Amino acid sequence: MHISEGVLSAPVIVVGWGAAVAGIGVGLKKTAAAKLPETALVSAVLFLASLVHIPLGPSSIHLTLLGLAGILLGWSAVPALFIALLLQSILFQFGGLLSLGVNTTVMGTAALSAFGVWRLLPTGKGRPPERAIAAGVKPAAAFISGFVAVGTGTFLVTFSLFLSSRDLFSTAVLMFAANLPLAVVEGVITAFSVLFLQRMMPRYVFGPA
Repeated sequence: MHISEGVLSAPVIVVGWGAAVAGIGVGLKKTAAAKLPETALVSAVLFLASLVHIPLGPSSIHLTLLGLAGILLGWSAVPALFIALLLQSILFQFGGLLSLGVNTTVMGTAALSAFGVWRLLPTGKGRPPERAIAAGVKPAAAFISGFVAVGTGTFLVTFSLFLSSRDLFSTAVLMFAANLPLAVVEGVITAFSVLFLQRMMPRYVFGPA
């Protein structure tokens, strides 16, 4: 989901940076000091997960873990993603500094969509911790969150490319099709990850006891 430098049009870049700055501001405001270690850890995991790219035509696909980031961090996922993407663009030239705003907006919105789905579905979130842990997480809720995150991110990347140039339409369609199987894989990984955390570290899933 990294959009390379020199692909996007100037209006798309400007709007992307505006949305990214707003999202980072809200995310920082909602990130309590006690949540900083968790946020930093998730940012590091996101940084590593998306380093492995599988070439596919003019583009490539990679794991994102955006669903898991949204479930664990909520709005804090936006600044966490920004740091991970910034380091990737500086150290490995994945994406770019100009496209960083759009990439942050795309992935941040995807993580927030997973967070929204997670809050809406019956997951145990918001219950008293002892009752939530006893009830357990429904794997389907975690799967849907991971699936929706990739679907949302893929749509936004496709839309950004289409707005930038009609000549990129075929590339955008190919990217969208390639990421549909990835959405299923991400859903499965998110479900297993959440079930593992429920068993080993339930406060990350249900909140502090």
